[in-house]
Amino acid sequence: MNQPQQWIIETQALTRIYGDGEEIRALDGVDIKIAPGELVAVMGPSGSGKSTLLNIIGALDLPTSGRILVNGQDLLSLKDKDKFRAQTVGFMFQLHNLLPTMSARENIEIPMIGYASPKTRRRRAEELLELVGMADRMSHLPNQLSGGQRQRVAAARALANNPPIVLADEPTGSLDSVSSQDLMNLLKELNKSQGTTFIVVTHD
Repeated sequence: MNQPQQWIIETQALTRIYGDGEEIRALDGVDIKIAPGELVAVMGPSGSGKSTLLNIIGALDLPTSGRILVNGQDLLSLKDKDKFRAQTVGFMFQLHNLLPTMSARENIEIPMIGYASPKTRRRRAEELLELVGMADRMSHLPNQLSGGQRQRVAAARALANNPPIVLADEPTGSLDSVSSQDLMNLLKELNKSQGTTFIVVTHD
């Protein structure tokens, strides 16, 4: 008998309702199954619940009803959400969210604080900058980098703790078409080379 497929993310009737008076159903009975190592694009117009879905997968928000399992953990009974996020999920955002007073390398080290020694953090950050083609920009501050370069640093930071999942919320939203294509090619390469599951929200 074959072993059943192990899903890294599985939702059942996932629903998220906002509002006290007039309710807004951001998610309405969503069922998804995502296998380890997949690259999944979540598409739809503004307001269709894409970011809400990502926030629930990343334990930044809770569903109103339904069930969600991420990497074998039931998020509704999760005790330590900070630890879960640090070890299981890397995040990328439309605006890179890099700290302006820290170098590219230092920004990548932030998620590892408390989980690795300073020496290990520095070595891992340097490896990741090499991986995303930014080794020569290691000491640059975010304002010394182009939009595409900043998102490459953000991608490296998302991989800092070697999470099995990276959630990218419109990572190309603030980039021109050439930089957008360049970043998507990078995410595809990282998906293949690292075996990381990528979920990318996009309206395009």
